[in-house]
Parts: sequence; structure tokens; C-alpha cells
Amino acid sequence: MDPRIPRTSRSLALHKALLTLAGSVALGLGLLGVILPGLPTTPFVLLAAACFAKASPRLHQRIVANPLLGPMVRDWEANRSLPLKVKQIAIGSMAIMVGLSAWHFAGRPWLQGALIALGVIGAVVVGRIPTRPK
Repeated sequence: MDPRIPRTSRSLALHKALLTLAGSVALGLGLLGVILPGLPTTPFVLLAAACFAKASPRLHQRIVANPLLGPMVRDWEANRSLPLKVKQIAIGSMAIMVGLSAWHFAGRPWLQGALIALGVIGAVVVGRIPTRPK
């Protein structure tokens, strides 16, 4: 889109609606990541907060004020990185849950492979988040 052409209120409303939808989907995936192995929580919550920051200050403030999600979002917004310990805990807990789930689905190699693939993707996503220097 040409930056010289001003956005109409209609296109701005559509842009905000799409960002709100994307933020809601990301938040849902992040919350699912709490219970589903291999699905990372942190990147999805941070993506949701970024979408809400641009689309809805009210929704962004609700995430920031949330007792469970708020500290993670505030820490990210202040530092744009995660402590090494947080990354290790996230990857370690994903590895444990993926391993337990794969063991549970013994005899279903396609499901085990999918779980392991999702776990690897999750670990790579978390690993690519910048690590905060001490």
C-alpha cells in the first residue's frame, strides 16, 4: 500500500478488525499451548499482545493487566528478549510433554511423528526468541 495514500476510515476499521481477529486466534493458541504438548505459549501470547497493541488498546491493557500473562508481556515489551532460564523451562516442559504424549500414543507412528514434529517446531520457535544478556 502506498504510504502517501491516506487510509479511509473503512480500511482502518478493517485493518483493526483483522488485527483483533489475529490477536484473538494467537491468544487462543497460546492458551491451548498451556495444555497441549509441543504448542508454545509464549510466542502466541506475545503475538496476541502485539496485535492488540495496534488494534485495541483496551484488549492490550487486559493482557498486560492479566496476573498470569501480564508479567510475560510486560517483560517482553520492556526488554524484547527472554531470560535463558525461561527459554530452558519452556523447551524442557515441551520436551517432557511431547515425550509423554508420544509414549502414550505407542502403536500410532503417524501420530507420534506429528507430535514430535510439532514439538521440534515449538522448540525452534522458542529458541529463536532473543535471549536476554545477564
